[in-house]
Amino acid sequence: MSINIKAVQRDVKGTSASRRLRREGKVPGVVYGGEADAIPLLFDHKELFMEFRHEAFHASILNLEIDGKKEDVLLRDYQLHPVRNTIQHVDFQRVSATEKIHVKVPFHFVNADTCPGVKTGGGIVGHILNEAEVSCLPKELPEFIEVDLGNLELGDSIHLSEIKLPDNVEFVQLAHGADPAVSSINKPRAAAEVEETTAATEEGEVAEGEGDDSAAEGDAE
Repeated sequence: MSINIKAVQRDVKGTSASRRLRREGKVPGVVYGGEADAIPLLFDHKELFMEFRHEAFHASILNLEIDGKKEDVLLRDYQLHPVRNTIQHVDFQRVSATEKIHVKVPFHFVNADTCPGVKTGGGIVGHILNEAEVSCLPKELPEFIEVDLGNLELGDSIHLSEIKLPDNVEFVQLAHGADPAVSSINKPRAAAEVEETTAATEEGEVAEGEGDDSAAEGDAE
C-alpha cells in the first residue's frame, strides 16, 4: 500500500510562528537525512491526521511530495497535544533504496482464542511486546509481523526467535544476542491467587505440625 502525503516548505520558524500555524490548521515538521539538507515543512492537519491514524503510516515507506517533488521517507518522530490529541510536530527521514533501515514494526497476533492453553486450559493471553525493531531494505519492510499463538499450551510463551519473518528481514534484538518473550499463556489472576493462597496455607499447616511434634518431644523429655 502506497501512502502519499503532501507538504510545502515552511518559511517562518519559531515558537510563536508555530502556534499561529497550528491555529490555522497547519502542522510544522521537518524532513532530514541522506545527502540533502534538512527542510522545514508545513502540512495540512486534516490531511495528515487522516493518514496518521492508520497503523501502516507508522511503519511504512511514505511518499512525501514537497512542492511537486517526491521522495521516500519514514516517520521518525511526532508530538501530540496532551489534551486535544492533535499533531503538533512531525519529523520524517529520507531513505535510500540501497541502504538498510531500522524500523519498529507492530505485531498482529493470530489464533489466540483457539490455542490449547486458552481453549482447553482456561488461560489468558499476555502480550509482553506489541512491536519489535527490524532491519531490512526499504522495499522489504513489512507493515506488520504476524505472531501465531496456535500451538501454545498453558504456561508457554513465544520468543522472537520463534516468529517467522519475511525474507531478508531480521529482528535487531536477535542480531544483538537478545531473544525476549513476545507473548505468553497465563493462568487467570483469580486462579493463580487461589493456588498461591492454598500453597501458603499448606506450608503453614506443615510448619505448625512440625512445631507440635517438637513440643511433644520436649514434653516427653
